Amino acid sequence: MIETGEKAPQFTLPDQDGNDVSLSDFAGKTVVLYFYPKADTPGCTTQACGVRDHLPNYAEAGAVVLGVSPDPVARVKRFADKFALDFTLLADEDHAICDAYGVWAEKSMYGKKYWGALRATFVIDGDGTVAHVIPRVTPRTHDDEVLKVLEQLAAA
Repeated sequence: MIETGEKAPQFTLPDQDGNDVSLSDFAGKTVVLYFYPKADTPGCTTQACGVRDHLPNYAEAGAVVLGVSPDPVARVKRFADKFALDFTLLADEDHAICDAYGVWAEKSMYGKKYWGALRATFVIDGDGTVAHVIPRVTPRTHDDEVLKVLEQLAAA
C-alpha cells in the first residue's frame, strides 16, 4: 500500500458519466481519494452517503473527494443516481489503480477467497504527495476521521 510521503500514482479513469478524470486535474488542491469494494452494497452505501452529506465540510477544508471502485461505469452511474451522490465516483474496472495504490488484495468471506478492493483512504496534497493514509476505513466513521486529518494538516 502506498505510504505517507510517497508520490501518489497518477491515473485517468472514467467517472460515473463516462468522462475521463485524472488526478492531475486537481493539481494544487487537496484530494481525498477513497477506495471502496463494490457500489450499492451496505457498507459502501453508508460510506458514500456520508461523503455526500459532508460535502460542505470537505469544501470548507479545501478538499475534493474522489471515490474509486472496481465496478464498471454503468454500475457506478446507477449507484450515484440512486443515492444522489453529487461527487465524483471513478470506475477502475481493470483494477489497475487499485493495484497502483496497493489496495487490490485477496479477501475472504464465509470461507470463500476472492480478490477485491480494500476500503482505504488517501489524502493527497496539492503537490501530489500522499499526506495521510487510512488503511482500514470504517464506513460510519470515515468522514469524521478524514475531516479530522484535513483539520490537522491545515493546522500544520
